[in-house]
Amino acid sequence: MGNREALLVGAKACLKEKGYDRTTVRDIATAAGVSMAAIGYHYGSREALLNQALFETLDEWGDAMGRALAPDTDGSTRQHFERMWESLIADFTAHPDLWLASVELFMQAQRQPELRPALTEGIAQGRRGMAAILDGVPEGEVSESSVRTHGSVQLALMSGLMIQHLADPAGAPTAAEVLEGLRTLAGLAR
Repeated sequence: MGNREALLVGAKACLKEKGYDRTTVRDIATAAGVSMAAIGYHYGSREALLNQALFETLDEWGDAMGRALAPDTDGSTRQHFERMWESLIADFTAHPDLWLASVELFMQAQRQPELRPALTEGIAQGRRGMAAILDGVPEGEVSESSVRTHGSVQLALMSGLMIQHLADPAGAPTAAEVLEGLRTLAGLAR
């Protein structure tokens, strides 16, 4: 592995361990086993490296989540949906620094307009990925209508639940409570 790749691996580890704002150039260089100057040479700045590491980590998480949440062969959509929420909550609990880093990225994008195109693309991929999971089809087969409706709503629900788990892990809703709330909302929407 070359220095560029080692820096990316080191930055991903630092994001998971320390989060975006608390990760220093020294932390990344130490984790990668390279000099601090290598960050500037290969990525231009700490922020550029961390941004790439975070986008790649979230993309890898999305791919893994999609594979883990493939629909049951017996077609039990309800169990599939419940398992998806359980998996999401377990991931928020297991990796709070990663999810905090994703929230920090949204804040950084407000100050660094050059981040917005990548953030916008990441959100679009998130909507499409959520729709694909819910529809039980590959992402390339998801209709734009699915992306704009239940893909968007699912991503919004996931983001809100993530914020609750970051702010109050003990008081945040369980998967069963989320599903009960969704059933209530669905009844109101009819």
